[in-house]
Amino acid sequence: MDSSRDAIVIGGGIAGLTAAALLAREGLSVTLLEAHHQLGGCAGTFKRGRYTFDVGATQVAGLEPGGSHARLFRHLGLEPPAAERLDPGCVVNLNDGSPPIHLWHDPQRWREERSRQFPGTERFWDLCSWIHRQNWQFAAADPVLPVRSGWDLSRTLKALTPGNLASAPLSLLTVADLLRLCGCASNLRLRRFLDLQLRLYSQQPADQTAALYGATVLQMCQAPLGLWHLQGSMQSLSDQLLRSLQRDGAEVLLRHRAVLMERQHSGDSWTVQIEQPGGGQRSLQAADVVCSLPPQCLPSLIPDSNLLGASYRRHLQTLDAPSGALVFYGAVHRRDLPEACPGHLQCDWDTPGSLFLSISSEGDGRAPAGEATVIASVFTTPEGWHDLPEEAYQKRKQTVLGQMRRGVEEALTLSAEAWLHSELSTPRGFAYWTGRPKGVVGGLGQSPDRFGPFGLASRSPIRKLWLCGDSIHPGEGTAGVTLSALMACSQLMQERGRTLTLAD
Repeated sequence: MDSSRDAIVIGGGIAGLTAAALLAREGLSVTLLEAHHQLGGCAGTFKRGRYTFDVGATQVAGLEPGGSHARLFRHLGLEPPAAERLDPGCVVNLNDGSPPIHLWHDPQRWREERSRQFPGTERFWDLCSWIHRQNWQFAAADPVLPVRSGWDLSRTLKALTPGNLASAPLSLLTVADLLRLCGCASNLRLRRFLDLQLRLYSQQPADQTAALYGATVLQMCQAPLGLWHLQGSMQSLSDQLLRSLQRDGAEVLLRHRAVLMERQHSGDSWTVQIEQPGGGQRSLQAADVVCSLPPQCLPSLIPDSNLLGASYRRHLQTLDAPSGALVFYGAVHRRDLPEACPGHLQCDWDTPGSLFLSISSEGDGRAPAGEATVIASVFTTPEGWHDLPEEAYQKRKQTVLGQMRRGVEEALTLSAEAWLHSELSTPRGFAYWTGRPKGVVGGLGQSPDRFGPFGLASRSPIRKLWLCGDSIHPGEGTAGVTLSALMACSQLMQERGRTLTLAD
């Protein structure tokens, strides 16, 4: 067995990379384990000949001053990756014959847009804006939710403002409830728009998305926040975090999969059994473990019923499986795209579902000059893809590929002959790429009973086991998982008698 280190971080997505970088920056000896051959997870990249495709995530939030990524890179002493602010952040086509909805960065311009698109709904938008301001102030103080210790409570109480207390009664409501409170429930076009947008960020429609969460994600495009398109690819975010790890002496092990976690008899450290490239096994020892994998993985990683605990095991095993994704990757000549084609487009679509499209910009490193990559994704159930015989799987995959290709062609007014490249990834493909159970993407769904104080805690019931990622508060997206990693690392360092705080 190797010599013991201070911490092992399992999973090399953005959450795991952030946790490892923060701990290494604090001087801890850290080993990061990633089962795949590259870092990034769902925010990773792959190449097909001349084209570079973002695997899943295609936008980044939190690069603006005071944003989670901006604060992180400042703390780590690194420049953030080059990025262009998206304006509009997205264009939403409801496919009802009405003009598409542009989500402008300038708040006044967005106010004018929504007044044209959804007249008589300003009370709803004003309430969302007020909730968002309270949330933003609260989050900027780095609270710890859900509270599981006296220190967690003290940290959270310090972050509270009168506005947070005033908005607390809304914590059990959904976004659809806010519509009813504001007299906007009968506006079916607004509801359709909200269902599409919230599905992107919470995997759920308005009647299932927590009001406090939904109110903030509906403001993501507007100043002082914003959505960003990274130069090169989404991989540049992982590359910067890797530079921090390498500078601060962390060990990064690619193609090393954690398969078993056990506590030493003394109870003071963990032993993590890993599979190495080629199939050999190796044991690593550490005082703390930070796990960024989906929490549904823990029962198989920790088979000891006494260690994991019967009630916690049952809770993890009964968590509803989040969504899977179907993702179309294509390339076209830029001349074949519509004039003034937006970088991101959401289009309501029946089969296989509403499409979210991301189109590369000229010179952003994803396609040769004069060409563009086109990525279209749709949420789907993760069930039904994994047990199919190969021939049946390939047949179903080709059927869905054709459906999505036709949807993209209609959304972008492309001819069927325009494609220079096209392929499809299914939940089965994502299971291979990310190692996530059934290829699920995103977190647990931000319903009221799973958001904030009611969610899954980063401080697990097992001493010295910390959780982060898109199933932990404040939720999915690269900005959200960065904050979850900060929260877990702050708790870990506090247990060691030290304080971890990011500069504003």
